[in-house]
Amino acid sequence: MQRKTISGTIQPPEEKKTKTTAPTTKGIRRVDASNERQLGSSERPTEISSNLSTSDAFLKTCFMPKLEENDITIKQTKRKSAKIERDFYKSLSQLAKHYDITTMPTQHFNYPYNISLALRDIEAQLKTKSENWQSIRLIEKASKTYFAIEERCNTGATLFYVPVVPLYQFLHNKVHRKAACLLLSVCAYLYRNADIPYYRQEDSYLYYNYEMLNDWLQQDEEIEDSHNRKKDLQRAEIIGDMMGQKIADCRNLIFFEQRLKRFRPKNRFDKECLQLAEKAFKLYCDYPNESIFRNAHYNNAVKSEDMDEDDYYNEETVIAMDKYISFFAESDGLIYDNLTSMVNNEFNEYAETQEPMIFKTFNGSDITDKNLDFENQLFKVLNELCRLLN
Repeated sequence: MQRKTISGTIQPPEEKKTKTTAPTTKGIRRVDASNERQLGSSERPTEISSNLSTSDAFLKTCFMPKLEENDITIKQTKRKSAKIERDFYKSLSQLAKHYDITTMPTQHFNYPYNISLALRDIEAQLKTKSENWQSIRLIEKASKTYFAIEERCNTGATLFYVPVVPLYQFLHNKVHRKAACLLLSVCAYLYRNADIPYYRQEDSYLYYNYEMLNDWLQQDEEIEDSHNRKKDLQRAEIIGDMMGQKIADCRNLIFFEQRLKRFRPKNRFDKECLQLAEKAFKLYCDYPNESIFRNAHYNNAVKSEDMDEDDYYNEETVIAMDKYISFFAESDGLIYDNLTSMVNNEFNEYAETQEPMIFKTFNGSDITDKNLDFENQLFKVLNELCRLLN
């Protein structure tokens, strides 16, 4: 789901009309005029001096000589610049090795142009080299200069809502039952291990929204299609409770590998379910205890000693991850329309979106082995699962 924006029409300013005025001329030196023309005279006409008074105060002013920078200041500045350059290229070398980048040679340029060129080059390369690169900073702290990089998963303002009513219907369909069992194992992994919220849990964001819809329907009996809306909401609750028990059952994880080995796809839908289940099972094996919220932070840069207080924002202005990632009933019907309308209206009031992110510093110490590979793969699984169930 894309967040909505409100745009207005800006009226162009009225063009100013140019006034035409007669030019005013001042300060022209005049010559005296004579009624009679002087023929053959070698004398020049008498000049009439300007009527503007001038001052010779400038000639009486005494100016102090220009203050030259002393040798000590020059040496201190040069030493500081040299120290910055040494730290900069040392940090740059560590960064380039970590991201496997060949840097542009800039040492032969004068300071600070060499640093400016190197920064521009490394930023351009990181954009194409790292999937999650967000920003790069050059930090000066404790007489040391080094790089700091923020990596972030870009969720694209998408609602990752996994519907369970279609899965319930597939499980009761002989044609799709075996494929549905694979998807059930996928959902069990997402719920039990990856910590994806479930809308029938009372502490979940969507539980609150479904309750709001229920109260709204109970209070206003004159709402159009009120009966059908109540019926859909009741179905969402009943099927949601039933599927919640199935998804939470650990046996769906125990039999995950066995279901994969025995499954024989018969059509395109089966093949796509198998491919998705294989990706989810690999995640389950590689990251058995990792949560989707492991790198979620309530600030626009990971908490670090290198960040200033201004780099943090209030969590009340942020769309938390558990608000746009969740299991829910279904993506069809009037209840779905009401639900998405409520969610989008609320999200339009926020300024930022909470996303998985990590922060790396290249100051000579060991670089953190944290990465966003798990999150990148998990979001792809969620996307594909939502597509298949919808």
